[in-house]
Amino acid sequence: MSLAPRLDLRQSQSLVMTPQLQQAIKLLALSNLEIEGFIAEEIERNPLLEAGAADDGDRPDRDAGPEPDDAAPRDERVAADELVSGSVGSDEPALDIDYATESHHQDSVADGGSGTDGALSMSGAGAGGDSDGDGNGLDLDGFADTGLSLADHLLAQAGPAIAADDAFVAAHLIDQIDEAGYLTVPLLEIANRLGVALARVEHVLAVIQTFDPTGVGARDLAECLTIQAREADRYDPCMARLIDNLDLLARGEIGRLKRLCQVDDEDMADMIRELRGYDPKPGCRFGGEPSRAVVPDLFVARTKTGWSIEINTATLPRILVNRSYYTELARGEQDKASKAWLSECLASANWLVKALDQRQRTIIKVATEIVKQQEAFFLHGVAHLRPMTLRMVADAIEMHESTVSRVTSNKYVSCGRGLYELKYFFTSAIQSADGGDAVSAQAVKSAIKALIANEGAKILSDDTLVELLDGKGFDIARRTVAKYREALGIGSSVQRRRARALEGTG
Repeated sequence: MSLAPRLDLRQSQSLVMTPQLQQAIKLLALSNLEIEGFIAEEIERNPLLEAGAADDGDRPDRDAGPEPDDAAPRDERVAADELVSGSVGSDEPALDIDYATESHHQDSVADGGSGTDGALSMSGAGAGGDSDGDGNGLDLDGFADTGLSLADHLLAQAGPAIAADDAFVAAHLIDQIDEAGYLTVPLLEIANRLGVALARVEHVLAVIQTFDPTGVGARDLAECLTIQAREADRYDPCMARLIDNLDLLARGEIGRLKRLCQVDDEDMADMIRELRGYDPKPGCRFGGEPSRAVVPDLFVARTKTGWSIEINTATLPRILVNRSYYTELARGEQDKASKAWLSECLASANWLVKALDQRQRTIIKVATEIVKQQEAFFLHGVAHLRPMTLRMVADAIEMHESTVSRVTSNKYVSCGRGLYELKYFFTSAIQSADGGDAVSAQAVKSAIKALIANEGAKILSDDTLVELLDGKGFDIARRTVAKYREALGIGSSVQRRRARALEGTG
């Protein structure tokens, strides 16, 4: 065996995740609103990028300007899979086109044209859309009331109500109250932590429990309801026994509760009605993140010649490369580092515009295939939803399954039947009882929901639901019915029977 040094040549293959590949993969999975934030960050980082306005199409300085000396000639647009797979290099030419002048640019579903074959019309596939900054759009987020947090609301009341030497105890107690308004930390633990007497902590908590909202600072549901009953002057011995036996009320044992509370049917019904008027989570009125409406990423509408599918351009600011600024900087005196930085900025800007353009085209392509395969749903409803997998769509459009998965993540489509997540259309198959085509799991869930909603006075058990579904052509087991029922948030037959009894009592 020779121990002398030597040189060996070895050939191997490896997949390298370049920054451009990582960026392309990231863009596919982002929603339109997330893309808007991403573009804002890129504009702040790259001086050659700027957000285009609706009238930027008449400004030639954004599209004109010399190409860099090392720029390659323009090739045909690459496919989305090629973009994601990293086959497009950083030397690809820029796509800083003004899409406002393109024939496929549209602002709404009403503007949608049909394809030449009269089938699915694709629109809005440009790298960006009209900016919403002209003030014409309705900003629903402007109506959202951020409000005051629960802690701030309680601290404001603690100022005049708590003695100065107990202020730190009150502040600590308020800090331990959760979003629902409950104090979940034992008082003894708080007393030991602060080094004060337990009676002092209990006294401060009693004061906090008098604050608004009524019931805040309670340690459990029974105490929360007790505080509210006392505030309403309805806390008598009968109500106290009812609150102490909430487990019996949850199980619907009204007869036993009447004996414990020593009341008749009318009084029991009145007490239950009173309890229903209380707030079990008083702290939820305050704080928390403001609710945001889901903004659709796609619009689907039926036209005379087929289906129109387009990107929601209202949430996508158009991004342009400022070539005149690049030319101005390139003509100045530069050292080697500055020239390299400027070239890097231009290459990054060109790539981002191309990546956004390909992202839109990929989304439209995937959505088009989804509408084609689920056309019965868009025409007749959820009962006609077909089983569909990511692989079925990927094979139809000749893309990788992972690409389809990223495209359908965090994307919502608005159609005549409502707003749906793209993932909603991918469901497992349930074998038909009559030997016909398999049906979608969503269709089965819809049938279960409809049967229970119309069950009337006779509560349907899971076994009965299996028989009724079999009559509709759905061959599923009882455990599957139970699983789908729980997924819909519907209780068992026993729970529904108890709830029906409580409604009759109330």
